[in-house]
Amino acid sequence: MPLGLAAIDDLIASFDSLRAAMDEQDAAAIDAASAQVARSAAAVRAIGAWRDEPAVKDRLTQLRPQVESLRVRSHLMADHAAQRLSLLAAHGAETAPLTYGR
Repeated sequence: MPLGLAAIDDLIASFDSLRAAMDEQDAAAIDAASAQVARSAAAVRAIGAWRDEPAVKDRLTQLRPQVESLRVRSHLMADHAAQRLSLLAAHGAETAPLTYGR
């Protein structure tokens, strides 16, 4: 197995963790998973194998729809949070629900 494929597998696992954290709508878990995605992506870039090895390039191409899905999802979640914060501002904290559960 080329060295780059192991790094790609780690990146895929990181994106899976991020998706799970988003499903749970857990802000701390999303933050931790996002940091892991950043570390995994940096490891892939550091190897540089994605430029030279066709198998690694193919694997990254297969990962693209998952990345795009998470990008769209993060924008939707940010929009939803902004809407909830607007409700809080309009109605006051006493009458509007908390943005994140405890």
